[in-house]
Amino acid sequence: MKGCINNKLGQIQIDTDVIALYAGTTAVECFGIVGMAAVSMKDGLVKLLKRESLTHGINVTVNENVIRIDFHVIVSYGVSISTVADNLIANVKYKVEEFTGMPVEKINIYVEGVRVID
Repeated sequence: MKGCINNKLGQIQIDTDVIALYAGTTAVECFGIVGMAAVSMKDGLVKLLKRESLTHGINVTVNENVIRIDFHVIVSYGVSISTVADNLIANVKYKVEEFTGMPVEKINIYVEGVRVID
């Protein structure tokens, strides 16, 4: 489903893939986030996604112009997961609401792995 914004000049529709790409780009800029993760249902393996595939680790739903975002992430070893998650939620909520003009109702974060960063 797409988000719709009506104004005096017409209607703006924002595809969920656009929101997912913007949210993913914002998320990987956050301290402690290594990247988005893809989980293989077949064998249960977690794969770190390249920047070009960010949207595969993010699920965006828009219902009545309210956004919900699910992130599957890999975090850096040695960081506080709760602090990183709080930071990600605050940054993504602010930037996505500013970008789309629609409220973000909920952001769920699924930590799929931990990586040691050189």
